[in-house]
Amino acid sequence: MHPYVLYNDSIVQSTEAIFRPGQLGLLSGWGVFSTLRIYEGVPFAFDRHWQRLRDDAERLNIDLCITAKNTETNIVRLIAANNAVESSLRVCVFRSEGGYWAGPGSGNSSDLVAITNDLQQWKNSIKLGVTNHARFAASHFAGTKTISWAYNLTLLENARHNGFDETILLNEHEEVTECTSANLFAAVDGVAYTPPLTSGPLPGVTRALMLEELDLPTTSVKEKVLTLEDLLNADEVFITSTTRELLPVSHIMDHPVGATPKGPWPLMERLRIGLREYVRDYIEKQRHRTNTYP
Repeated sequence: MHPYVLYNDSIVQSTEAIFRPGQLGLLSGWGVFSTLRIYEGVPFAFDRHWQRLRDDAERLNIDLCITAKNTETNIVRLIAANNAVESSLRVCVFRSEGGYWAGPGSGNSSDLVAITNDLQQWKNSIKLGVTNHARFAASHFAGTKTISWAYNLTLLENARHNGFDETILLNEHEEVTECTSANLFAAVDGVAYTPPLTSGPLPGVTRALMLEELDLPTTSVKEKVLTLEDLLNADEVFITSTTRELLPVSHIMDHPVGATPKGPWPLMERLRIGLREYVRDYIEKQRHRTNTYP
């Protein structure tokens, strides 16, 4: 974590005591969050991240006490304070009142916290384990990105203890959903398939951009219910997330994926190039839209 954090409208030292035990949402995980990638000082796809945050907050009865415009302005201030022009940023909104154990809080119905961090260095390819019954697709809260992240962190820790980089989460119907912090794609005959939201994955921003924004002449992206067998028989398997962009999978359990676990991954590479071109265009448009960014 970098030395400064955003707390509502204030930039404060990360060592400063700003929370109170009575802010029940913080203690009970009653909140939502999103992780953004900062490119050249610009928070990428901020509007999409904010819209998902709003949707999730509504499902969890969390009142957003701050506007998107104000939050974006404050995030740019935080980026400048931490000199975090190439970084990852996490923004969280949690309840500050309500519930049996609630006590004196901040005086707000909810509070916002944002932090930045250095970019993580990822491997060139990854190995995935498999976890059964890890998502409940029929849940009213399926696909909600809450700060109650202990289950995901535990599953990831278990996977790494067993020699894997991540794990595939299956739902109650043995359908593929996602990984603990990434969406999954399987490439078959020139088409990249990803599980539909009805299977229970999070609606990742990178996933949505690939489905809705990328227009490549030789590659298409579609939703499709996937099984573990579909992944094992795919030409390529890769994961996507805001901080990883696209990352290929070499093995699922002890099974090599595709023609060779060392690549190449031609379909994924075309999509990666397309995404990076989209990012480049987005940054330039944001700079022309406002003088806020460097």
